[in-house]
Amino acid sequence: MTYGATPFPCNLTKTIVSKLSYPIRIDIAKMAASGKLSVLARQLSTSSVAAQLVKPPVQVFGLEGRYACALYSAASKTKALDAVEKDLKGLQTQMRSDPKMRDLLRDPTTKRNVKAAALKDVAAKVKFNAATGNLLTLLAENGRLGRLDGIINAFSLIMAAERGEVVCEVKTAKPLDDGQRKQLENALKAFLKPNQTIQLTAQVDPALIGGMVVSIGDKYVDMSVASKIKKYTDIITMPV
Repeated sequence: MTYGATPFPCNLTKTIVSKLSYPIRIDIAKMAASGKLSVLARQLSTSSVAAQLVKPPVQVFGLEGRYACALYSAASKTKALDAVEKDLKGLQTQMRSDPKMRDLLRDPTTKRNVKAAALKDVAAKVKFNAATGNLLTLLAENGRLGRLDGIINAFSLIMAAERGEVVCEVKTAKPLDDGQRKQLENALKAFLKPNQTIQLTAQVDPALIGGMVVSIGDKYVDMSVASKIKKYTDIITMPV
């Protein structure tokens, strides 16, 4: 996998370990005075600047959504949305395939400023977009690197909407065959606007027993057998 002209390290974990293996000191006050604090930090810290954020095409909620929206705004202003999305997808793939790297990022024994400096250096080395590097540094400074996967998911949802894609997730007790998948896609297209396309992902959850759970955009429908059993069980056990 490549990012710009610089190869993405095959073992990003080793790179991060090397940066965390010696003490690094950051003078936050000096950085602030020189105007080097991240764009994201400024956007998330003041309500007046928040009013100037570029509004995303879809609402995402929670702390992860807040960071994702700020990142979308920062990347929009520098016309770097595609580059940032590419950075985050590569990083997420690396995190999910390498538990050691994930544990390193979440390790509470490493000081925040050490993590921030290490990630800033790594981001520069692999030529991440500036907005991506700013996000990683800010999360490290705020002790929220454990939220990174959720933030990437929220940003991916925003980017899908940016392209006119509607993200749909379907969970079934058994895998869908090609015919069932096609039939489901055709049914879900009824919820779309003329300029939208559907991005369907299917997951298997045996706990559902039967039926399916569908989430499309901000809509959620539970048609699983498990939910019906729970509903009837609650009714039966309800005191008269």
